[in-house]
Amino acid sequence: MQGPNEPAEHRGVIPRSFDHVFESIQLAQNQEFLVRCSYLEIYNEEIRDLLGKDPKKKCDIKEDPNKGVFVKNLTQTVVDNQETIQRVMDAGLANRTVGQTLMNSVSSRSHSIFTIVIECNEKDEAGEDHFRLGKLNLVDLAGSERQSKTGATGDRLKEGCKINLSLSALGNVISALVDGRGSHIPYRDSKLTRLLQDSLGGNTKTLMVAAIS
Repeated sequence: MQGPNEPAEHRGVIPRSFDHVFESIQLAQNQEFLVRCSYLEIYNEEIRDLLGKDPKKKCDIKEDPNKGVFVKNLTQTVVDNQETIQRVMDAGLANRTVGQTLMNSVSSRSHSIFTIVIECNEKDEAGEDHFRLGKLNLVDLAGSERQSKTGATGDRLKEGCKINLSLSALGNVISALVDGRGSHIPYRDSKLTRLLQDSLGGNTKTLMVAAIS
């Protein structure tokens, strides 16, 4: 998802998304934009603010009738170009939890969500303001693990179990949405699916990229 910064053609989906967002903004006419971003990880079913003063501090999920599901006191940073948003991403990435297994020396031990919120103001012919808001969740999922392959013990084993459970919950939500026969979608089965509720259901577009090795 991230890839190396150099050479440019080897960069991952996330930095390429940054380019697309700001290139589209630069081409827009008679519109004003405000772009905010946040970065969190879900480690052992605990939410951590990767841009906060204490990136290991547990954060709480809240729900509001107007805002929907959100993370309380999550740091949001205003950005105005590709370079700024990349620096924000790099700062948060340095705080993400990684560990060593037999499969990977720098294995991600958490899921991460980098969220871009774009607000747009456009005036009509009468001079009236019209506001629109869009949100892009860039999600980097930790891969599912088999203990026999990773050789995980102790904390690494516990992390792997939590990763697998949340991935199973995500699969169950997607299956329920695709099936369409039941009225209940199990978003509350994990922190991951709870936070991504508005990105999986409703009038959203979801794209998944799988790396298989």
